[in-house]
Amino acid sequence: MRTWSSPALERLGSTAAVPSIFDTRLGGIAQLPDAEDSAGLYVCGITPYDATHMGHAATYITFDLLVRAWLDAGKSVTYVQNVTDVDDPLLERARDTDVDWRDLAQDQTDLFRADMEALSIVPPDHYVPATEAIDWLVPWVEQMIEEGFAYRVPAGTGPDGVEHPEGDVYFDVRGAADTRNEPARWFLGYVSTYSEEHMAELFPERGGDPQRPGKRDPFDPLLWRARRDGEPHWDGGSLGQGRPGWHIECTVIAQRFLGMPYTVQGGGSDLRFPHHEMGAGHAFAMTGERMAEHYVHTGMVGLDGEKMSKSRGNLVLISALRAQGRDPRAIRLAVLANHYRSDWFWTDELLTAAEHRLERWQRAVAAVAEEPSAALDASDRLVEEVRQALGRDLDSPRALEAVDAWAERALAEPSAAGSAADVVALISLRLGIGL
Repeated sequence: MRTWSSPALERLGSTAAVPSIFDTRLGGIAQLPDAEDSAGLYVCGITPYDATHMGHAATYITFDLLVRAWLDAGKSVTYVQNVTDVDDPLLERARDTDVDWRDLAQDQTDLFRADMEALSIVPPDHYVPATEAIDWLVPWVEQMIEEGFAYRVPAGTGPDGVEHPEGDVYFDVRGAADTRNEPARWFLGYVSTYSEEHMAELFPERGGDPQRPGKRDPFDPLLWRARRDGEPHWDGGSLGQGRPGWHIECTVIAQRFLGMPYTVQGGGSDLRFPHHEMGAGHAFAMTGERMAEHYVHTGMVGLDGEKMSKSRGNLVLISALRAQGRDPRAIRLAVLANHYRSDWFWTDELLTAAEHRLERWQRAVAAVAEEPSAALDASDRLVEEVRQALGRDLDSPRALEAVDAWAERALAEPSAAGSAADVVALISLRLGIGL
């Protein structure tokens, strides 16, 4: 699947240090490896039925900062992102709106690409829809059954009265641990570090089906959903007709394009469990390797003091803001004003402040450009300050404050502010803001 056009990535004259970042699994700041010349990043993509809301934007801007940090450190980056273009929420929205699910997925994916391009997000090297991964995924699930990591579930009627046909395939969470002769913690709690009690609360809220009759364990996740009337389906070889489960698609796509372990697995904090937990379990069962060296998660974004969610109908859509004529650079700046790990709320005041910040930076750059200065140490100091801020767990608020301080000095004494060109290049490469 095509991605979107890449923003200009002008390299700076010197090289930055490799960043450190908060690893959710480890519960602390981890220094990303410096010895390797390359880095691998997998960020979970959208389910395309409401693209792109502010939570999406915050997540993809965060990992864009990470890609830019690696590039500034002289590393090559292989970036992979999926699109869950067939899943229950998408099919439900298509039914509710009387739209073909394929048309809905295509329209929303196109909108997402336009939003990403407007926000100056560096595109992934591999942008892979789930429907294109089925031919790779089916052999994985077949092998998981053969090796005892997965099992077929008989037909049954759930407590809600829903009838399930024979042939659904589930990952055996505890059985995989036994087969691998490893502690169950490798498969339940390795990534999230949550207690089983907390996981039991979250599992049904985040796509799990603990009460599915015939499962060996309530936490077992779906790998292959047998064909149902009225649902899209594909040839699953010995699995029969059906469609893939959610977690397995990311594991298979990551393995195909990155191998394991790759450097960073990223996504929103709501993916910590069960999505990243289960994906890591699939990977370890099949390869004997960790899925990723580090797990990085972004905070949640609310609206005016309330949780932002599709069910509440209070999503802030990037496309809607752009349609109102709001500058995507200001939208990006508004996101960067919040540390990526924090939970925060979107407000009109936040965007207005970002617009003022953007205008102030532009005035400062213009003033310095009109009065060339030999005092290059001023812009050199700013380069170092921004690099240090972003190098310490992508501290974008501190980086913005450094540019604010430079802009204030530049507006007061342009001739002592250093090189406008260097500042423009810095802000463009490291913050993704074109001036």
